[in-house]
Order: sequence, then structure tokens, then C-alpha cells
Amino acid sequence: MWLLPWLICMVTMGMPGYAQTKNAIRKVVIDAGHGGHDPGALGRKVKEKNLNLSIALKLGNMIQRNYKDIRVIYTRDRDFFVELDRRSEIANESKADLFISIHCNANNLRSLKGAETYVMGLHKSKANLEIAKQENASILLESDYTSRYDGFDPNNDESYIIFSLFQNSNLDQSMNFAAEIQEQLEERVGLNNRGVRQAGFIVLYKTTMPSVLIEAGYLSNASDEAFLMTDKGQEYIATAIFRAFKKYKEKTENPGLASEPLLSRDNLKHETTRVSRPPYDSSPIVLPDKKTKTPTGTEKIVYPTNDQANSGDALRFRVQIASTSVDIGTNSVRFSAFSNVQMYRHGGMFKYTVGNEKSLKEAEQLLRQVKGKGIKDAFIVIFRNDERISQTDANIIMGK
Repeated sequence: MWLLPWLICMVTMGMPGYAQTKNAIRKVVIDAGHGGHDPGALGRKVKEKNLNLSIALKLGNMIQRNYKDIRVIYTRDRDFFVELDRRSEIANESKADLFISIHCNANNLRSLKGAETYVMGLHKSKANLEIAKQENASILLESDYTSRYDGFDPNNDESYIIFSLFQNSNLDQSMNFAAEIQEQLEERVGLNNRGVRQAGFIVLYKTTMPSVLIEAGYLSNASDEAFLMTDKGQEYIATAIFRAFKKYKEKTENPGLASEPLLSRDNLKHETTRVSRPPYDSSPIVLPDKKTKTPTGTEKIVYPTNDQANSGDALRFRVQIASTSVDIGTNSVRFSAFSNVQMYRHGGMFKYTVGNEKSLKEAEQLLRQVKGKGIKDAFIVIFRNDERISQTDANIIMGK
């Protein structure tokens, strides 16, 4: 059976070619899906291969600019075709610490929209299998695919039985990175969060490091396609993946920062679609800080809580300063520069905010103050009756 000799070798002798001996991330392989005579998914106005490449190059540039000690390797840096198994070979041969494959999706149901991130595994739904089939169909464009993949047929359900034997020692790390990506794509870009999923992707099958495949949106959906076509949209997505990479790198190299994974294996059995969250991007006006003195004499920003502001049925704007997989408490040393920190649960995460402002303008002012205290990735979230809502819902309530 296809790849069975390699699988037996992996089980009996361990993962071939490369085993991580340190937590440090020094090499990242970025894979722009499809290319050349393989266009990938087709939107009404754009081809997937071009979007994948643009996002991949933007992401790579961000990593290289911010981490001079990290080497970024592209499976392709222009429009040409690369075989699926060659992509994983590039990652293994370079002894990469992380593999990121970037794609866009399509579906006959044009109302489907949003992003999902896959890790290697046996599909748990028919939908996941169909997406794997779409991506794996690229091998049909390879002239020698029948011999190269030992008869594997991407359109035959039975061919995917081989993946049921697969045990990936990097699954937990891959899941954690995937969860960070989905969190950022939802929180910072506003894409509909379709969750972390498992399926049998050839491009992930033989990688010997934590690996993910990102479906950054649906080209079959008009709004997703319109967003993905813009340079700003591609920049937002690349930035979100970079932020996820940054957090994943910090937690990988400093295990004490995360006492448990963002996702447990069980969570993958209950894949759900979560509501979209809009991007929060503003240039707040600088106003004098409201400050008080701490016992040590240092200045601390003080924000009103719900008890200090009448929430009623009106909207309230807060500034989110942290998101963790476990409750670290509102009095954590991480929040020593703030008082009246509040916590709320969302998307399986514990999220911490300051402020409870009556207007977006006031929230933008507080956002600037918070960033001035070192929380550079803080952003605004909107609440109604102490429950977080989307910007879209807020606009409806405000009559916009």
C-alpha cells in the first residue's frame, strides 16, 4: 500500500531524517499551495495559487524582518509547480522546525465562508475528507503520480485508510499552533472561525516536524474572495499567521508560559463553526492617562469596572490585553500595570480586558494608553449586557 514501507520504518525506528533536540525554532518552511499548471481553487476573479503565494511571501518577510536568527525556506517563491511529496521533502531535508502550508478553499455551497486550519490525521467528517481530496488531487497533475504514490487515488475513499495507521508525534504541537492561527484569524482579521480540523493531506503526511495547512477563506464566497483579492486582506491574513507564529514560538521555547495545550485531542471530535469577529484597527487619540500610585510608587492605569459604569442595555467597549488557555487570574503579575482587570470566556479561552467605555472614541483612547504600557497587540472588544458581540451586531444596534 502507498507509503506503507515508510510508515513501518517510522513505527519501528522512529521518525526518519530529523528529530528535534531543542525547543528553539530556527528554520521555518512556508509552502504556497498549488502553482504553475495547478491553479488550485478558482474564484470568479482570482486563482488560488496566486493568493497562496502572495500570503506566503508576506508571511515570510514578516518572520525574517522580526527574527534575524530564523531562516525562512519557501517550497516555491514564484509561479511554478511543485509535487506534493516534494514539498514535505524540502521541509525534512532542511531539518525545519515548523511547516506552514497556505491555501484557500472553495465549495459548491457559496454561503460557506471563513478560515479553518488542518493538522494531519484521519478525517472525522465527510466535509474534511472532501477538502483533503481537493488538495490531494494536485497529484493527478504529476506525470508519474501512479508510480510516485504507489497507486494512491485521491478520489477513492479507500485510499485514505492508510491514514488511520498514522501516529504523529508532533500532533499536539501542530494542534496548538493551529489553534493560535484560528484565534488570530478570528480576533484580528474577522474571518469566520471554522475551527481546527484533522484530515489526510499528502503534503502533511511525511513531514517530521509540527505542520499545519491553512485554508484562509472560500473563493467560492463573494465576500471572502473580495477580501482575499486585496493587498490589505492578504496583509491582514499574513499578519495574523505571524502573530500566531510569534505566540507559538514563545510558548515552545518557554514551556512555562503554557501549562496545558490550547486544544485537547477531544476538542477535535466536536468541530464547530464559530461566529465571525471583525478586525479592530484604529489610530486612537492621545489623551492624558487616568493614573494612580501603587505601593511601590509606580504609576498604574485605572479603568472603570461594570460596578463603576451603568451598562444597562447599551454597548460597552473594552480593551483586551491577554488571552490564555488556563485562568491565570485577574491579579496576575502580567497585569501589574493595570487595575480592575476583568476576565471573560470566549472560544474556549480565558480573555482579559480593561475598561468599560461608553463610546468607541473613549475605547480608542484607552487602547493607546494600554499599548503605551507595553501591550502592543491589545485591541478593542464590544459588549452588550456583559456578553461580547461582533462589530456587525454593534453597528446594527447603533443604526449604522
